[in-house]
Amino acid sequence: MKELQERIRQEGLILSDTVLKVDSFLNHQVDTKLALAIGQEFKRIFADKTITKVLTIEASGIQFAMAAGIALDVPFVYAKKKKAVTLSESVYSAPVHSFTRQETYQVSISQKYLGPDDKVLIVDDFLATGAALVGLVDIVRESGAELAGVGCVIEKSFQEGRGLLAAKGVRVHSLARIASMSPGHVDFIEDEELAQV
Repeated sequence: MKELQERIRQEGLILSDTVLKVDSFLNHQVDTKLALAIGQEFKRIFADKTITKVLTIEASGIQFAMAAGIALDVPFVYAKKKKAVTLSESVYSAPVHSFTRQETYQVSISQKYLGPDDKVLIVDDFLATGAALVGLVDIVRESGAELAGVGCVIEKSFQEGRGLLAAKGVRVHSLARIASMSPGHVDFIEDEELAQV
């Protein structure tokens, strides 16, 4: 997605060869038009699937899952990082390690909102180490739902996330795939379709 690549080049802050900060337009302050365009792009990419639900993890994937849900005209659901007192029913859960927060937590989804009749598209803002997405894939499979694929806004392709998902047989499509980066410079992988699982 060229518009996204340009915004990363212009506004993204590369703090190191592994840390990209995009909080001015994607995950702190959100450019809503860009978010909705991202949702439309995921609809186009996964048009061959009859998706019934979009799934993400709280918090920074929510706006993109919602945008995809709007584009696909289906609900979205997000895995909660902490079990609320109001979440008293049975849940699907998986442990997830956060690279940015350096902690492991249990994510959970009420069994009322995910089941064998669903065809699920997982959407998230970043694919790097893949831990959050692997946890969501495990939850989808535990629920008996069919996994249509994973859509990521930005992928740091030099990290292990895509490989972990590929090992699970998951179709992955990222809108901006970063081959390498360093302060002041970013290289993108252009041929996304060729790199699909």
